Amino acid sequence: MEKQVRRSCITIGDGDGVGVDHNSCYMQKFRLYETRSKFYMIGRDKNRTYWRILKIDRLEPSELNITEDYTVFSEIECCDILRRMHEGNKSTGGLKFVTTCYGIIGFVKFLEPYYMLLITKRMKIGTIFGHPIYAITKNEMIPVPHATVLSKMAYSNDENRYKKLLCSVDLTKDFFFSYSYNVMLSLQKNLSDNITQGQLLYENMFVWNEFLTRGIRNTLQNTSWIVALVYGFFKQVKLSISDREFNLTIIARRSQHYAGTRYLKRGVNEKGRVANDVETEQIVFADAHDGCPMQISSVVQIRGSIPLFWSHETSRLNIKPDIILSKKDHNFEATRLHFENLVKRYGNPIIILNLIKTREKKPRETILRAEFANAVRSINKILRGENRLRFLHWDMHRHSRCSKAINVLTQLGKVAGYALKLTGIFYCQVTARQEGLLEHSHSE
Repeated sequence: MEKQVRRSCITIGDGDGVGVDHNSCYMQKFRLYETRSKFYMIGRDKNRTYWRILKIDRLEPSELNITEDYTVFSEIECCDILRRMHEGNKSTGGLKFVTTCYGIIGFVKFLEPYYMLLITKRMKIGTIFGHPIYAITKNEMIPVPHATVLSKMAYSNDENRYKKLLCSVDLTKDFFFSYSYNVMLSLQKNLSDNITQGQLLYENMFVWNEFLTRGIRNTLQNTSWIVALVYGFFKQVKLSISDREFNLTIIARRSQHYAGTRYLKRGVNEKGRVANDVETEQIVFADAHDGCPMQISSVVQIRGSIPLFWSHETSRLNIKPDIILSKKDHNFEATRLHFENLVKRYGNPIIILNLIKTREKKPRETILRAEFANAVRSINKILRGENRLRFLHWDMHRHSRCSKAINVLTQLGKVAGYALKLTGIFYCQVTARQEGLLEHSHSE
């Protein structure tokens, strides 16, 4: 049975937003200017009615000094301020336009100077209740201090190497953001009464530029000038069934905790964070139609590495390197922390779908399978009723080889049906809500 709870607080205004205060003004377009001593960033809202000014000092070679003018200006007032800035700085070259941008990604420092990371081009990739979701199509890294105050260290080989390493991260692939919708949260959390706001949103596990924005957030005590980047996958398509159109949205959010490449990060760390932790949300949204009310539903599940201390032997020649299982956590403390964290995030019950192999000529994945079963058995000894972990073994590899594809999908459909009966789904028209989670644990 789906769990029935109180109705979520849903606000709809002019067809362009749900669960968001429409009196708030979100700055989403900025112009960056410079003088010898300062950067000036002018931010405005979409309707050009709300203008603000941010000042960044350029005469300090290794510190970040940011101040914000809390006055709200009109466009005419902003133009007048820029004119006066230019006149007042004519002796040192005046005020110069640098670039148009769409938000600050953050600030970073290596050996000496700070650099400012900016979104200079964006692309709309979808909407959720009218709130635009964007991808980055171009970004720039701009040194903050003026060149005349920098020492030789700013041009050293080490500094250049660190810069190249950061620039190798392609922010135009698999990163997305929104100014007015908390895309790092599920729809259910966005529509709850006690949603966290402001800076706390940046401390979410799915915000990848939390560290880069920490300095400006702590200084200004707001997030007006920055965007929260989520790393993963976003796709939205319009479908039609029986002449009824609806939008299908798939969002995958990858955790910033214990992140790394496939063979270098495996298992769990001491804090219970697993490698390759991805939350996937499916949202189905149908507009009001022929007397039928607007409807929206959301289902969340996660996938992650098996929450044990294990790793691979690194080998470029062996495509299936041996799995090394560590024995340092005899009481499965890290595994327990992992599931306690899931309960805090999603509630009970937690359903574990274990897809790794049951039979191997040379034990490899089966080592993990047996140890994972021991861990769940140990944790369940101190849990009661609904709080107990539901553990499902299903050798997907063996069924894929021995059965036709349609049979595999049928079996997975049964597992999904079982999980949904236990957890429910979030459906905002009816007071149904998802409680609990299906976790897909994997070795690969």
